[in-house]
Amino acid sequence: MSAVTKTPLPKLSGPWMRSRPTLLIVFTVITVILTVIGLLMALFYAGQDITQGEVQRIFYLHVSAFAGASMALGVSVIASVLYLWKRDPKWDRLSIPCVEVGFALALMNLITGMVWARPIWNTWWTWDPRLTSSAIMILTYAAYFMLRAGIENPETRRRLTSVYAILAYITVIVTFVIIRIRPDTIHPAVIGPSPQNAEGGFELSSSMLAAMSFNMVVWSVFIPWVLIWWRLRIEVLSEYVNVLRAKVAEQ
Repeated sequence: MSAVTKTPLPKLSGPWMRSRPTLLIVFTVITVILTVIGLLMALFYAGQDITQGEVQRIFYLHVSAFAGASMALGVSVIASVLYLWKRDPKWDRLSIPCVEVGFALALMNLITGMVWARPIWNTWWTWDPRLTSSAIMILTYAAYFMLRAGIENPETRRRLTSVYAILAYITVIVTFVIIRIRPDTIHPAVIGPSPQNAEGGFELSSSMLAAMSFNMVVWSVFIPWVLIWWRLRIEVLSEYVNVLRAKVAEQ
C-alpha cells in the first residue's frame, strides 16, 4: 500500500469547515464594519498632529498592521510547536495561513512606512535599523514559502517548515525591540519614548490614542483571524482534493 493510499482525508466537518459557515460570515461582517469604523476614526476623529500634519494618520494603519503581523506569525509558532510535538497535520495546516496572513500584513507595514517616510524623511527608503530589520523579516518569511515549495515529501516538508517558522519569529522580535536598543535609529516609537534622534516623533492626544487603540484591536485580533479562517478553509479543501485525486489516480 502506497503512502498516498494511507494518507487520511482532512476532516470537512465541524464549525471551521461547514459548507455554510454562519459564524465565519458573521465574524467577517463584524470585522468589515469595525475596519471601516477604524478608518473613519483615523481620518476624521483623531486630531491632526501639529508637526507632521495629515501624513501622520497613516500610522494608524502602519502600526496596527505590524501588530496584526506579529499576532498571526506568533500563532504560526504555536502551531509549529504543536505539530512537532503531536505530529498532527492539522497544526501544519493552521501554520500555513498564519504565515501567509502575517507576511501580507508585514508587507503592508513596510509599504505604509515607506509612504510615511517620503514626506517626513524626504526619501522612500533609508538603511535605518528598524527599516532594515523589517525588510529582513519579510525576506525571511518569503524564504519560508520557497522552502515549503521546494520539498516534495509531505512529512519532511511539515517538519522542516515548522522548525523554520519557529526560528523565523526571532526576526519579528528583533524588529519590535530594535528601536529601543539601537541609539542610532531615527525611527520614532509610538508606544513609549522615542529615540533621542528620532525624526517624525509625535505625542498622542486623547483622540489619537483612542483611534490608535481601536485600530490596534481590529488589526491585531479581528482582521488576522478572519483572514486565517478563510485561508484555512481553502487549505483544507485543497488538501482534500489533492488526496482524493491521488487516490483515484492509483486505482
